[in-house]
Amino acid sequence: MNTGPETRNSAAATSAPTSANSAVATPATAIVNIASLVTNDPSLGWGSPRSSKFESGGGSPLGLIRDAAVVIEGDRVVWVGESSKAPATDNRVDAAGRAVIPGFVDSHSHLVFAGDRTAEFNARMSGQPYKAGGIRTTVAATRAASDEALSANVAHYLREALAQGTTTFETKSGYGLTVEDEARALRIAAEHTDEVTYLGAHIVSPDYADDPAAYVDLVTGPMLDACAPYARWVDVFCEKGAFDGDQARAILTAGRAKGLHPRVHANQLSYGPGVQLAVELDAASADHCTHLTDADVDALASGNTVATLLPGAEFSTRAEWPNARRLLDAGVTVALSTDCNPGSSFTSSVPFCIALAVRDMHMTPDEAVWSATAGGAAALRRTDIGRLTPGTRADLTLLNAPSHVHLAYRPGVPLVAGVWRRGVRVA
Repeated sequence: MNTGPETRNSAAATSAPTSANSAVATPATAIVNIASLVTNDPSLGWGSPRSSKFESGGGSPLGLIRDAAVVIEGDRVVWVGESSKAPATDNRVDAAGRAVIPGFVDSHSHLVFAGDRTAEFNARMSGQPYKAGGIRTTVAATRAASDEALSANVAHYLREALAQGTTTFETKSGYGLTVEDEARALRIAAEHTDEVTYLGAHIVSPDYADDPAAYVDLVTGPMLDACAPYARWVDVFCEKGAFDGDQARAILTAGRAKGLHPRVHANQLSYGPGVQLAVELDAASADHCTHLTDADVDALASGNTVATLLPGAEFSTRAEWPNARRLLDAGVTVALSTDCNPGSSFTSSVPFCIALAVRDMHMTPDEAVWSATAGGAAALRRTDIGRLTPGTRADLTLLNAPSHVHLAYRPGVPLVAGVWRRGVRVA
């Protein structure tokens, strides 16, 4: 890691919260003696990683501040800077020379499900290839589960993720594939997170195996009507064995007409139209992005669509790794997420995905951490999370390590020592 010059503080970092005596006027908490604070504001820090994508006036995308402090008031960050200059607060937490990073933003998961697919995973690890059709096993188990069981499952995996530093989680439907089951999946998801995605177009429902066109009509008609009130996003699995480009366009366009913003499962298993369709429709994210042509990369680099990479899926299916270096060097904004689901990526650990991205996708540690925080926020079109700067939401993770680099340097080690979400310590 570049050890660069001493911290360069901006006006936002050095000005104390407003009060009569320059102290915090309402109960606040200062986390002090932070060895390395990741703000994700390049103007606040030092150092320059390898990729020109992240060079901004010589500053790191991580906006690293050494020997730092962060002050929380209510659910917001109100001050960041050098620990010795931290304003007085009612409460102080001594980080004792450990690192602090923004809470991870996991912008792609499938948590409303029942059952597991252990047998499928075992068979795949024994040589059988991964195919999209395995989703049908989870569909049957999910339809048979009670609302209470599905909600408890979501809560379980969210707690698991929170303990590993994830403070924002997107999740999808897609394991019901009937009007009633998709609507209840989204209703349950909305009880746990604000980032809810309608994925009735995960695969063609087994009930419509002989008439895919009729299923598309269902997804874009009665199912969409029932699901739209619970969701922010509409998604489609644009892939051989799922939905082709014309079907995907119809589904995303119908969702957008109902006020849902597009995102796309794109180019995971083969080359196809998903990425360019995502850019054309101004989708927030094209997810997977494993099989890309030069035209796909150019489209992503020239548009507003984030390329969300999901290394847990490649790990769990022994598939080809996405070429993150190619995307980053082309100027594409990249997010890293878990794709937590019971079939192809049964992990809720963003740190694990960071380690995979650094080792097997040739990202630098700085790039991987940025992509798992600010990149995930960009994939959700959020500016209030994924950063630790005055005014952003106070979602942060304390690492039992002096640097964020340890997330890749010590893979598999539980490094999260504390988590604050909306200003409250929750782990």
